[in-house]
Amino acid sequence: MRETEQTARTVEEAVEQGLHLLGVKKDQVEVEVLDEPSGGLFGLGGKQARVRVIVRELEVEAAEKMLHGVLDILGLSAMVEVNQTEDSVRFEVLGENLGLLIGHRGQTLNALQFLVSLVLTKGLDHRKVKCVLDVEGYRVRREKALEILAQKMAKKASMDRRDVTLEPMLPHERRVIHLALENSPYVTTTSTGKEPMRRVVIKPKEGARQGGGRGPGRGPSRGNSGGFSRGPGRNDSRGRRNQGNYQRPPSRPAAVENIERPPRDPNDLPPEI
Repeated sequence: MRETEQTARTVEEAVEQGLHLLGVKKDQVEVEVLDEPSGGLFGLGGKQARVRVIVRELEVEAAEKMLHGVLDILGLSAMVEVNQTEDSVRFEVLGENLGLLIGHRGQTLNALQFLVSLVLTKGLDHRKVKCVLDVEGYRVRREKALEILAQKMAKKASMDRRDVTLEPMLPHERRVIHLALENSPYVTTTSTGKEPMRRVVIKPKEGARQGGGRGPGRGPSRGNSGGFSRGPGRNDSRGRRNQGNYQRPPSRPAAVENIERPPRDPNDLPPEI
């Protein structure tokens, strides 16, 4: 346990000296006043304030013990690794067949993490400590799945030009969605609702559209009948020409029938033999 005793003219000054020496903030310590300051008679024989400043420690061992107790109750064989920094503690449960600790979409894991956090920060009042509980790397896989989901739903929102509301998520999961799309040129994100039903809403940006349909003026033009127009001089499916300077050839004269011939002159007849 880290602690120090300090003396000063006032209790406040003694506490500040202790905080500076320990390198912590006031909400991270407990203060025990050992001696109150006194002025003495005519300013002589005064007594300085004396305090003991004690750093509140995280209940890491208690939290780890609770985890082992849960594993024993469930009949699971696993080990717990603890990584601690100044403002965070990460518990990693390693083993086989630990799906029971994760639950549907991590619901069991999230509930267990909440309980571990309560034990870890017991008695710390307003001190903020990040507690993370992971099982077999599930958190990492979940984050990657959320990033893929964010990109997919962003494309849908942008192309359909409408808001897309995701399922309720925990705060750290919503944060993954927000970070994945914070630099998107096509969409913005916001959160709506109250816990535990708070959701992320993906909104398309005005004038920006991802992907694309066929723009104006693209593609072949179509006639009134829905077919493609053809250039001049092209034959259609019936072998006729429908455009150009083509002229129909003149029709053939009809056959001549029953034409009367004039009688022949007798002088023109050949002599009889």
